[in-house]
Amino acid sequence: MRPLPLLPLQLVLGGFLARILKRNPGLLDRLGDHRRARFGIRPVDLPFAFIVEAAPPRLSAVRELPPGLDAYVSASLANLLALVEGRVDGDALMFSRALTIEGDIEAVLALRNAIDDAQLDLAAELALLLGPLGEPARRSFELVRDSLAGSPQKAR
Repeated sequence: MRPLPLLPLQLVLGGFLARILKRNPGLLDRLGDHRRARFGIRPVDLPFAFIVEAAPPRLSAVRELPPGLDAYVSASLANLLALVEGRVDGDALMFSRALTIEGDIEAVLALRNAIDDAQLDLAAELALLLGPLGEPARRSFELVRDSLAGSPQKAR
C-alpha cells in the first residue's frame, strides 16, 4: 500500500470529517480546553497515519507523524475502528498494551469522550457520504471491519 498516493484518501477523509461534523455539530466543543490540540493516530498495521485537528477541523493522512503533536495514539486498525465506534473499551486496550498513548493524556481523554458522545457509525457515515455508491461501500466497509474484528479486544 505504500506506493499508493495519499491524495485520494485525503479527499475522502475531508468529506468524511465534514459529514460527521455536520451531523454532530457540537462534537469538537466537547474538547473544551483541548480544542487546539493536535493528535497523531498511527494504525500500526498501515503504512500511513492520521493527524486530527479540531481548530480548524482537519483530518490528514501522512506517511509519518511529525514531532510536536500534543498526543500520539497507536493501535491496530481494527482496534482504532472499534474505539471510534464504541465497540471496545479504551482502558482495557491500553492495559493490555494493544493501545499506546503518549503525550497529553487529558487531551486524548477529551477526544475519546467527544467521540463516545457522538455514537459514530462509520459504515453509515461512509454510505451517506458516497450517495448512490454508499450502500455497496457500506457493505464493503462492514465486511472488512468484521473480518478485522477478530483482533480487537472485546469489552463493553
